[in-house]
Amino acid sequence: MINDQTKTNGFILSSVSLGCNTFACLISCIIFLIIIYHLYYNHIKREDKITVVLCGHIYLTILIYSSILISMNIRSILGDLYNQSFDSSWCIFSGYLAIVVLGMLYWNFLNQAFYRFMRIMYSQNRWFQSVKLYIMLPIIEIIIISILLCVLIPLNGIIYSPNDYFCNISYMNIPSVLSAMPIVYVCPFCCLLFIYMHITRFIHQQGNIQTLIIKQRQSRDLLVIQRILSIVNLLLILGIPSIVLIIMSLIRGEEHPLLARISYFPVSVSQMGLSIALLFSIPQLKNIVLNLNKTSKVTPVNRTIQGTIQMRTIITTQ
Repeated sequence: MINDQTKTNGFILSSVSLGCNTFACLISCIIFLIIIYHLYYNHIKREDKITVVLCGHIYLTILIYSSILISMNIRSILGDLYNQSFDSSWCIFSGYLAIVVLGMLYWNFLNQAFYRFMRIMYSQNRWFQSVKLYIMLPIIEIIIISILLCVLIPLNGIIYSPNDYFCNISYMNIPSVLSAMPIVYVCPFCCLLFIYMHITRFIHQQGNIQTLIIKQRQSRDLLVIQRILSIVNLLLILGIPSIVLIIMSLIRGEEHPLLARISYFPVSVSQMGLSIALLFSIPQLKNIVLNLNKTSKVTPVNRTIQGTIQMRTIITTQ
């Protein structure tokens, strides 16, 4: 059993996390709807369309992940207030789903960098510039991630925490942690770092061979990848307190009663910051949101002009 002070601290952590996740959920939902509206009603260049589609994948993932965290926060708050248990097979599945979606978030950032890598290194290959490829890529990835992380189930890697009132990966289960970390964190981060270093070296080796327009585009792509890498680095840095607590718990042989809530708190804060930071990191996404009012004002004008032209055509025909 945990003491009253620990319960109070846990309640505060869950309440603040709930606020952060709710904010991230609302912002990501709004921006995702703006992206869908923009893709459906406005004509976009092929290269910009791919970038916007990839941003849509990221915001959809943030929306789903924030919703899962909100469910966890609500269960924790209800458990603290009424000592209600939520242990069930659905709880185990939601804990597994949270790990899968978190991994998909990092892989979506890698997809952004992968597209810009292909645009610089293989600009003549039209297959790598296909919108369908980048629509299908996250679907293929989430299937693979889900299959690979299924190993957590037989390893009892997802357990119900009676102190937190939700299901989560067992931090004391070393095989489960070592199975999940390469898929969720290590692999996408290493690939992203490789892409950034390879593109940087490639651009410097080109020197003055490329035209000014191509060099400017490559510099913009490199800047975006650098921003994405900075965001991923920040997400990893926010996980350091959790790693320290996990190591301390392993050394003592006893898990901290609020380990899960403490580990999810910086994740909740990062979701809130990520939904805003990404907006200013991708130029195409920033232009879509900032020009939304202009688009809504121009559209009625265009319709009026089209109506006037049609009326003149009818009068001339008569």
